[in-house]
Formats: sequence, C-alpha cells, structure tokens
Amino acid sequence: MARLPILVCLGPVFLLAGCQRTGKLSPELKARFEKEGIVRQAEDLTFRRTIAAGRPDSSWEEKRASIVVTHESVFLHVNGRSLVEITPRSTGFYEVHRDHDRLSLRAGGGKSAANWSFRPPDDAEGWANDIRSVIKKAKSG
Repeated sequence: MARLPILVCLGPVFLLAGCQRTGKLSPELKARFEKEGIVRQAEDLTFRRTIAAGRPDSSWEEKRASIVVTHESVFLHVNGRSLVEITPRSTGFYEVHRDHDRLSLRAGGGKSAANWSFRPPDDAEGWANDIRSVIKKAKSG
C-alpha cells in the first residue's frame, strides 16, 4: 500500500519526461539557419538511432530530437546540442533513404556508422530530396 503514493507522485514526472521539448536553438544558431534559408524544420520527433546496422553487434535506441534542414545544412539536435550536422565542410559519409513515410539518415561508415530513422511530419519525398541536396554539397558528397 505504501508504494501507491510513490507511483502517484512519480507519474507526472514520467509523463513530463516523455513530452520533453527538443527544438530550442541558441540565437546564433537561429540566425545562421535563417541566413542559410530554412527549407524544413520539425521539432520533438522520435528518432530511432541504430548503431552498426546489419551487424551481429548492432543496437538501437529511441530518442526525441528536432531537425532543421536549410539550403546548406542538416542539423539534428536536442535543444541546440548537435547529434548530426551536415554542412558543405562535412567530410564524413552521409546518405538518406526513404521507405514509404519513414526516412533513414546514415552518418559515418564502418563501426562508427549510425542510422537515424524518423517519420517527418509531412512530404517524406520532399524531406528526402532536400536532405540529399545538402549531402551533395558536402565535401564527402
């Protein structure tokens, strides 16, 4: 019986943690993205991060994050903390694939590769094309 009050008290905490906002950007990042021309932006999406996809030692986790796509950058982040950033100066390996309404953004190669898959809020094909456009401008592209 003593456990019930603890669960009742912790319930709102768990509920709020599931609703964490992830789209906050610093004034500097906002200014940069506005200067580059924001093409797509979505906040508080669920991303599935898969490490070493297709390998026996692969693992995955779900993470709430936000994404900004400009004419020059793809920025996957949690409140301005970068998870994946692709710019014309990027030298890593990047690609994006679409499966119906789901996109998979692959960043890196070999054992360090990670896939970030998500459902954009609309127009999955448009999102994929806009992300591919940024990847083509990267040094790695």
